[in-house]
Amino acid sequence: MIKTTQQWLEQVVVGLNLCPFSHSVVAQNQVHYAVCDGSSDAQLKKFYVMQLEALLDADEHAIATSLLIFPLGLEVFDDYLDVLDWFQQLLEQADLTGHVQLASFHPQYQFEGVEFDDLSHFTNRAPYPIIHLLRQAQMTKVLAQVADPQKIYQDNIETLNKLGRQKVELLCPWGK
Repeated sequence: MIKTTQQWLEQVVVGLNLCPFSHSVVAQNQVHYAVCDGSSDAQLKKFYVMQLEALLDADEHAIATSLLIFPLGLEVFDDYLDVLDWFQQLLEQADLTGHVQLASFHPQYQFEGVEFDDLSHFTNRAPYPIIHLLRQAQMTKVLAQVADPQKIYQDNIETLNKLGRQKVELLCPWGK
């Protein structure tokens, strides 16, 4: 599971440059991968809080970012979105939004208001439901060096469209 996630990160996210900031943390082995082995609300909350604390307690050069992998119970995209929303609320209640932000990935990721078969969904498709914990200070630092951060998303869609559906689905077979 971790190996599959690492391959996705290296081949798709870094390989296609879908996240221009990911290369350095992957190359420096600063990504923490954590697999949740439970699916009940209590298990999910405990895992999330534990991983959030681990990221905040770690030196940012040791763990720059964390990928939380949920192989059980969040296969349905709407269920995943409910948990993502719940985790965001916990972050806000703990007054940690100035320190951590969440990014979301799911095998069936679907942007609201976008056609079902649009390739743009693959920018957020991953082999498993994943919640990415990003350090806000690092994101602020790297985004300050980008003239137009919104262009990253547009460039990603352009990259996927240039590759074409067949190649994208070969890279991301879980997202068909």
